[in-house]
Amino acid sequence: MKTEDILIRETTIRDFKDIMEVETLAFGYDKEAKLVAELLEDKTAEPIISLLAFYKGNAVGHILFTRAYFDGAEGQPMMHILAPLAVKPEYQRQGIGGMLIKTGIQNLKEKGSNLVFVLGHKDYYPKYGFLPHASHLGYPAPYPIPEEYSDCWMVQAIGQKGFEVGKGMIKCSDILNRPEHWRDEESDR
Repeated sequence: MKTEDILIRETTIRDFKDIMEVETLAFGYDKEAKLVAELLEDKTAEPIISLLAFYKGNAVGHILFTRAYFDGAEGQPMMHILAPLAVKPEYQRQGIGGMLIKTGIQNLKEKGSNLVFVLGHKDYYPKYGFLPHASHLGYPAPYPIPEEYSDCWMVQAIGQKGFEVGKGMIKCSDILNRPEHWRDEESDR
């Protein structure tokens, strides 16, 4: 597979089934698919960037960026959080996730977003411009992240003002701001 054979485009309502399939197959269960379905309906998540990657007409990857806020602040700058990124298992490690991230960030820049956050793999996301330890940079996560995972909470300045847009605790859209989306599932067992 060549990366030039991958088509990435914004999703429409007609893509819902493909999005659910990609999310479910990528993670091996439907928790993320259900989260995405709820986020796509969440008005506090707007403006949303939802992209699908296609190979030979089949959906193989999906990425979702939803609105993020400074908790309790007035005059909110536009910010987003990447959650989730999904690529079907047989297409992973072939550059599709990176293509989705780059395209999504370009779309966010065009829409005037200033910062983008992610809670993700500490060795993967920095390759795409994310800085680890967002809390140490002045952007605590909506819920406490154990110190041993603090480098997994990351931020990237994508707007002209960069980090000058302000600092503060991050709040996500109503759906993503629920505590169950911020807990380590293994500690729940």
